[in-house]
Amino acid sequence: MTERTRPDAIDLSRRALLMGGAAVVLYNAVSPSIVDAAESKAAKATSNSEIRPFRAEVPQAALTDLRRRLDDTRWPDDETVSDRSQGVQPAKLRELVEYWRTDYDWRSAERRLNAYPQFLTNIDGLDIHFIHVRSKHPNAMPLVMTHGWPGSVFELLEVVGPLTDPTAHGGKAEDAFHLVLPSIPGFGFSEKPETTGWNPQRIAGAWDTLMKRLGYNSYVSQGGDWGAIISDALGRQAPDGLLGIHVNRIERATTFPPDAALALRSGAPAPASLSPDEMKIFEEAKAFLSNGFGYAAIMNTRPETIGYGIADSPVGLAAWLYDKIADWVFTRGEPEKALSKDAILDNITLYWLTNTGPSSGRIYWENTVAGAKLSPVQVPVGVTVFPGEVYRPPREWLARAYPKLVYYNVAPRGGHFAAWEEPELFAQEIRAAFRSMRL
Repeated sequence: MTERTRPDAIDLSRRALLMGGAAVVLYNAVSPSIVDAAESKAAKATSNSEIRPFRAEVPQAALTDLRRRLDDTRWPDDETVSDRSQGVQPAKLRELVEYWRTDYDWRSAERRLNAYPQFLTNIDGLDIHFIHVRSKHPNAMPLVMTHGWPGSVFELLEVVGPLTDPTAHGGKAEDAFHLVLPSIPGFGFSEKPETTGWNPQRIAGAWDTLMKRLGYNSYVSQGGDWGAIISDALGRQAPDGLLGIHVNRIERATTFPPDAALALRSGAPAPASLSPDEMKIFEEAKAFLSNGFGYAAIMNTRPETIGYGIADSPVGLAAWLYDKIADWVFTRGEPEKALSKDAILDNITLYWLTNTGPSSGRIYWENTVAGAKLSPVQVPVGVTVFPGEVYRPPREWLARAYPKLVYYNVAPRGGHFAAWEEPELFAQEIRAAFRSMRL
């Protein structure tokens, strides 16, 4: 028996302790999970709709195992090109992994998370993890904000201060928010679904349940990437109390002009009716579908297949996530110019320690299988287009998807991970977008 699978390491990491009502979570050093399955079911049986305090506490055995796996990495041969056309370049990844192996400190990341009030609550059979920060300002607006892939709640932490305490960050008290940051099922500390059906529509319904369970009878929703898709789904459902949504990622399927969308699907040239600026958007979309969509095609159809490698190898997981972070930041191909190494590794390490590389990919499959009809959003909508986003539609293209569009702005900087890359600018956009939706 190897040291990696010694019984004491496994036994240590499978305990979940309840201390003063707080769920102190210890992870499996070999195959991390929130709690032992039997203990998890027992906790849920007694919790019902209870909201339980949560802290992240990863056992040292899991971190020792991670370091050992990094030490034992078998690297591929170098690429045969001098650019990123074959994927993540070994020189870039080796530098990041060397820092991960020698200098990176997960305990610092853990302290950052635990500095915020965190909770678990069971919704529709799953334990949902969320951060909940109430503003000190009266009449603050409740806001549920959702991360995407390959992100996590880490990408949203720097906007907590500016949104909940705007007067300390150049804003006004009347722009304050009570902030709820849930982890999508199968991501981070939220439980992994064991059955199918957890698509964006179902998650949107769970978020409505969460907000009302927290006592918010009216609220707004915001998201980028999958968070935007979930916010759109919530806006289509338009439950009582939802005042509006804001997105910083726009669904191409609902906003592309029909003739251009047909040409894009068929491989035909762009319609002559497009203006030069619209033609540029068409060509960018075509290039993305040809050269940048492979990751989604795999997870749309075979998330389990890619899951084996990214569950077993931390470097494999890092490459899988880093590739898209590099593709989508404003500083294309140079994510370290937009984010620190520690920020990138906080996110990657969270995926590793919770073994959510595979489970997070299933939302792509679920969304494809659901095949939901993308009807217009029924509530007021704010949109911010960041210049480093993959798809940047003009305002005129949004009318079909968002007939109640009340805010549209093109930001001066920032990419797909706008809250992570430009937290102060992002917070300004959120304040402006929701100003007209306040009661």
